[in-house]
Amino acid sequence: MSVQDVLNIIKEKNIEWIDFRFVDLLGKAHHISLPACEVEEETFENGVAFDGSSIHGFRGIEESDMVMMPDTESVYVDPFTAHPTLIVMCNIHTPDGERYERDPRSIAQKAEEFLQTAGVGTTANFAPESEFFIFDDVRYESGMNTSYYSVDSEEGAWNTGRKEEGGNLGFKIGVKGGYVPVQPVDTQQDIRSEMCRLLQESGLRIERHHHEVATAGQAEINFRFDTLTKTADNLMKYKYIIHNTARQYGKVATFMPKPLFGDNGSGMHVHQSIFDGDTPLFYDKNGYANMSEMALHYIGGILYHAPALIALTNPSTNSFKRLVPGYEAPVNLVFSKGNRSAAVRIPVAAVTPKGCRIEFRTPDSTANPYLSFAAMLMAGLDGIKKKIDPRALGYGPLDKNIYELSDEDKSEIRSVPGTLDEALDALEADHEFLLEGDVFTQDFINNYVDIKRGEAKDVAIRIHPHEYSLYFGC
Repeated sequence: MSVQDVLNIIKEKNIEWIDFRFVDLLGKAHHISLPACEVEEETFENGVAFDGSSIHGFRGIEESDMVMMPDTESVYVDPFTAHPTLIVMCNIHTPDGERYERDPRSIAQKAEEFLQTAGVGTTANFAPESEFFIFDDVRYESGMNTSYYSVDSEEGAWNTGRKEEGGNLGFKIGVKGGYVPVQPVDTQQDIRSEMCRLLQESGLRIERHHHEVATAGQAEINFRFDTLTKTADNLMKYKYIIHNTARQYGKVATFMPKPLFGDNGSGMHVHQSIFDGDTPLFYDKNGYANMSEMALHYIGGILYHAPALIALTNPSTNSFKRLVPGYEAPVNLVFSKGNRSAAVRIPVAAVTPKGCRIEFRTPDSTANPYLSFAAMLMAGLDGIKKKIDPRALGYGPLDKNIYELSDEDKSEIRSVPGTLDEALDALEADHEFLLEGDVFTQDFINNYVDIKRGEAKDVAIRIHPHEYSLYFGC
């Protein structure tokens, strides 16, 4: 889409405001709005200035001037603002016109450029399955003398005996009992359908929606795959629309991996494949699960570098509350066809040559999509470059329910890191593959690790409410 096309949209849709957005290191979106009458072709050429020192992980106050450079391919109309507003995603540049090396969106684009210069293929396609919860109430506090959280849902298993005004209507969802029930058990059909309507109007191709396994309003909406950066843009759009639709319904949506103790958490299973033009490179009708040798080497790269990848794909302390055995958590670093207990699953049901792909099931939605998708692609490309054979390294295929294996058999399977600190240790020890083609830089890795170490330390030193249950009577 050209700049003139965008200006035409502004005129045709009577747009009043242009919302220029960028994404910070942690995956949070930020925005500055300009009146439409002040936006001209030069705005797209010169960009929009902002203060980088006020964004966590960016620049110091002595070098704070930064520029948002709009991407005309990313525009869509905001479905929530009272005044017609057009949203435009931006890359971050320095005042001298250079791409900022800590800009997540630029890193994603550099990963796509590296794919092409590596001579492997022309495009990498990604499709995340980002799960979330819809709650009716959320409260939390963490202070010097208090620490607690409380969430509630009309569907919650804990509410079977609650007395409500007008009466308790029953049909609560039991623990692990929420997978695709019909109404009245599923109370959120309409809100998910409304989310899908708005996502479609904003340009996403929706494939389906449904209630997920956990009690208390766990949901999933699937949208169509696209190239790496476009999919990351789409995921930011997806989260924005889900958060705000829930709010319009008087509810709250969260992509937190483990908001409830004792039930399934929310993951972000990421489907990925590589094409050369229109030719799928992961397909071979004679290979294991119709996988080509290239695809198997890509899997090898993902599994070999997985401990380091986890620091980018599961970057919160809460991520590791989900990554525990027993709750469909993909903690086992093996691959398999159609097996949801493996970290890498190869879908085999109703798959065409162009639909042949791998699914990395470990990530969650606290990940910055630009960084995590770029890192997964770089790991896979390293596997292709070095011909890393996952079969030779003991990563499978393992076509068994891993959760039901004996402890002795499980001990032979490598697992994901158990804490964020362990994942950061792995990233510090293994990140050369990310530096290829200057996609990531050493400065970025060092800065990212420092920020995440600070988060982990902050959580570790705080008093946990459950410690009162364990130790107050000592």
